[in-house]
Amino acid sequence: MTTFGTRLRHAMDTRGQLCVGIDPHAALLAAWGLGDDLAGLETFSRTVVEALADRVAVLKPQAAFFERFGSKGVAVLERSVADARAAGALVLMDAKRGDIGSTMAAYAEAFLSPGSPLFSDAVTVSPYLGFGSLQPALDLARANDAGVFALALTSNPEGFEVQRAVGPDGVSVAQGVLNRLAAENKGAEPLGSFGAVVGATLADAGADLAINGPLLAPGIGAQGATMADLPRVFGAEVRNVVPSVSRDVLKHGPSVSALRQAAQRFVEEYAAAAM
Repeated sequence: MTTFGTRLRHAMDTRGQLCVGIDPHAALLAAWGLGDDLAGLETFSRTVVEALADRVAVLKPQAAFFERFGSKGVAVLERSVADARAAGALVLMDAKRGDIGSTMAAYAEAFLSPGSPLFSDAVTVSPYLGFGSLQPALDLARANDAGVFALALTSNPEGFEVQRAVGPDGVSVAQGVLNRLAAENKGAEPLGSFGAVVGATLADAGADLAINGPLLAPGIGAQGATMADLPRVFGAEVRNVVPSVSRDVLKHGPSVSALRQAAQRFVEEYAAAAM
């Protein structure tokens, strides 16, 4: 396999720059006319994969919405990951795991080891036990040509109090995370495999985003950001942005054609905004 960064660059260049979430929460299941149960979960996930896995660059299942159904829900997640990857989409597992030592290593094995039924192209992680606590995930991702996205400047307003905090060296917590990711990606071509989560809703990133890696940008659509906001937030790094949309695509289901049309509109909006 090639590195995750290489695969992601190719996917974005050929399929367009869009990540679509697979977020089967109760309100969306109801909007689709499905029950908030295992059967509804399975129908929802299968439909999203059928509609989009052969055409969007990245699909991002939110692990929590599957885990809430217990082991049978996790089994649906396993099938969704396998089916999406088989159809050509890169799968970013939105798990936001973060711990230390052997526990972090176990989380990494769940999502970044080829022997795991949840093996994904990349996983989201939380660096707020110290960036060094992520080392097991970084090491396993590098060994298996997978990727990691660390939370840096998230789209939720509560993140400000931690992420914008400044240490004795005058560097913000978020900038410290970005600096460490840049070091992990040093020399990688055409794109590093270690990315940051940076909200598209930010009025001003206020940070150096040149990490030579992908920048996952949640907040487009239901949270108020648009593709037109990306050049302002990301500047010269906009080419490495992976815009993430969930509800504003998923609300068009269960129609497969409507889901496809909604995703294509966002791909086109990004292309227009980034020109």
